[in-house]
Amino acid sequence: MSEANGKKAILQLDGKTIELPVYKGTLGPDVIDVKDILTSGHFTFDPGFMSTASCESKITYIDGNAGVLLHRGYPIDQLATKADYLTTSYLLLNGELPTPEQKEEFDQKIRTHTMVHDQVSRFFNGFRRDAHPMAIMVGVVGALSAFYHNNLDLDDVNHREITAIRLLAKVPTLAAWSYKYTVGQPFMYPCNDLGYAENFLHMMFATPADRNYQVNPIHAKAMDRIFTLHADHEQNASTSTVRLAGSTGANPYACISAGIAALWGRAHGGANEAVLNMLDEIGSIENVASFMEKVKTKEVKLMGFGHRVYKNFDPRAKVMKETCDEVLAELGIHDPQLKLAMELERIALSDEYFIKRNLYPNVDFYSGIILKAIGIPTSMFTVVFALARTVGWMSHWLEMQSSPHKIGRPRQLYTGEQQRDM
Repeated sequence: MSEANGKKAILQLDGKTIELPVYKGTLGPDVIDVKDILTSGHFTFDPGFMSTASCESKITYIDGNAGVLLHRGYPIDQLATKADYLTTSYLLLNGELPTPEQKEEFDQKIRTHTMVHDQVSRFFNGFRRDAHPMAIMVGVVGALSAFYHNNLDLDDVNHREITAIRLLAKVPTLAAWSYKYTVGQPFMYPCNDLGYAENFLHMMFATPADRNYQVNPIHAKAMDRIFTLHADHEQNASTSTVRLAGSTGANPYACISAGIAALWGRAHGGANEAVLNMLDEIGSIENVASFMEKVKTKEVKLMGFGHRVYKNFDPRAKVMKETCDEVLAELGIHDPQLKLAMELERIALSDEYFIKRNLYPNVDFYSGIILKAIGIPTSMFTVVFALARTVGWMSHWLEMQSSPHKIGRPRQLYTGEQQRDM
């Protein structure tokens, strides 16, 4: 971060002039440093932090107007088509793409940490059988803090790095087990001769009775791409939650649990689950046209179309659409609900109403369809998102912990009662 050619913002306040430094990043808008406003007895007001940079970061850059998403400078479409998830994870965590030797070493580290302590499996028994898998994930990931606490030194870079490796390796195990628990099947332990996405699917769908179970390579490829496209997305609600919790010096496993809780919201990670729920409500392909007319009159909401950040198109959606088309074609699936989804897509891409408003299918729309096609139940969609985003959360946590930072303390505009006596 550097000052933007000596520019300063001038604020006239109560007859006084306050000069505010203006900083220039590598990309994106210049940023006005407003912390000196506090000395004048004032705060800034920015609900939702829509115009406020909460930190300095070198990890991910988004230009919503241009439809750009870069991880450490690399476009997301290149990473999704030319690299796998663990390569992208190494990049996010370390800042550079790995050499072949570094990639092999990184993959091996992940493989050696996929197991969880046997006592962790007992935590699952405390949940109702019909618990939402995300509720289980919030609990069991947070519970890892009980196993990695006393000997964890946040000031030790090696301790921080092994924490990232452990989480990246163990979250797929816990995610698969959260599904197994809800369907009453025995837990499947990691199989470390499988790839990352392949291992997850094996733990999800294999059973002890089926010793010959093989993961469909088309499923594994699609899942790996879903992981890659969801790995990080800058300072979103869940990432900001992880950073805020981490700023207190909280246990990192508890910080990731907090991120999972934030991601669970339907306005955030629950969007792809909402897509399938919407398809259920529409019912059949004959009802699509009338449903889309109701969207135009704002009687119903169209889930999985448009994006809060991307104003023209979601750069992840193009790659996800290609993957979606590939999966459906190669598997030869004839699911009425998937046909319904394709009809929604056709109308949104051809109807002037949706084109003018940039209501294009986004990454949540296509990922929901892919997950359904490969057998992931709707209740697990957000769990898959949390699994993929763990590396992004840890990258931001590591970045914050490795540099000076202050505990987060947002301000407020108080509009309650003045002091009054009883």
